[in-house]
Amino acid sequence: MNGSIQVSNLGKAYKRYPSHRARLLEWLLPSTPRHQDIWVLRDISFSVEPGQALGIIGINGAGKSTLLKLITGTAAPTTGSVAMHGRVAAMLELGMGFHPDFSGRQNAYMAGQLIGLSADDVTRLMPDIEAFAEIGEYLDQPVRVYSSGMQMRLAFAVATARRPDVLIVDEALSVGDAYFQHKSFERIRAFRSEGTTLLIVSHDKGAIQSICDRAILLDKGRVSKEGTPEEIMDLYNAMLAEREGVDVRQETLDSGKVQTISGTGEATVQSIALLKQDGTPAEVHGTGTDVDLCIEVAIHADIPELTLGFRIKDRLGQAVFGTNTFHKLAPLNGMRAGQRFRAHWRFPLLLGPGSYSVATALHSSDNHLGQNYEWRDLALVFEVMNLQHSYFEGTAWLNPDIEIEHGVAQP
Repeated sequence: MNGSIQVSNLGKAYKRYPSHRARLLEWLLPSTPRHQDIWVLRDISFSVEPGQALGIIGINGAGKSTLLKLITGTAAPTTGSVAMHGRVAAMLELGMGFHPDFSGRQNAYMAGQLIGLSADDVTRLMPDIEAFAEIGEYLDQPVRVYSSGMQMRLAFAVATARRPDVLIVDEALSVGDAYFQHKSFERIRAFRSEGTTLLIVSHDKGAIQSICDRAILLDKGRVSKEGTPEEIMDLYNAMLAEREGVDVRQETLDSGKVQTISGTGEATVQSIALLKQDGTPAEVHGTGTDVDLCIEVAIHADIPELTLGFRIKDRLGQAVFGTNTFHKLAPLNGMRAGQRFRAHWRFPLLLGPGSYSVATALHSSDNHLGQNYEWRDLALVFEVMNLQHSYFEGTAWLNPDIEIEHGVAQP
């Protein structure tokens, strides 16, 4: 059966008692409640259809881990229901309940049976588990001598030894080396192409935007917004910098995309254009051509220290390149209310064919998490076409030289 997830009006509340005595009295006299309900999640509803991938994002304490526990059945909801169809594999915590005194191989058998595999299934799949985990002789050593990364390798290898109908992944994949993270996400992408339904919780915006069809932003135990991964991650990024007096809003552009704007407003971008060599603006540029990203800024209050930055993102919203005046050692100090200036960023456009966007940022110091005057996503959208170079793939045009050595002797 194809995998699917249906979450309806899900809520979770914990009981808070003023004292141990109150807890005992309520147990003895259940008709008289003596506790206060503390709601961690409330009114959560969404569905993930077969073959879809949904990302869940939220700041710490938003309720992400509790939501996954309710979905997987390791905790009981206070209200609402969860319906899942198909064979489910969940990666919620490192080790999946591994016993520290048993070997990795023994734990693999136990973990496999917990997700519905028989002992014969695990025996048949063990060569693939060993090959994917790549922990060598440690497979027959007690798990207590494993690093957290080794536990994650083995846990992921067991959970994905056979393609599940539904794969649920928590932040576990953020642990471990970059090589295994790439390897794990390649397996997840392969599962997706074969029809696996995916639910992933991560702070890694690259993972959410490259794998998921949709994303949900959790805030204070409720669904704050649901939409495309790009608009949800833009809003999440703005929320991270939210302080008192910071306005965060989203506007729908003529293209249908949603633009996120945040900041206190002491400085704002008035205009932005990507200019060709002759100084004329254009929406389409050729790979390798020289361009001038011209940004005009208005100052609305005295600012002792100002930084202007930009970030180029691909069509999925993933960062391709970004920098700012702080890192380029071009300070904008002592700005006065009423001033305007233009910044010209000139560079060869070493990008592959495709659609790109530019986000702008005005803030103090080196990043917008301090004093955020304005952050504007989708400030500019442009296209790149390969008009005169040989075919290549990817978002970066590296244009390598090639030299072939013939007659190389064998070692």
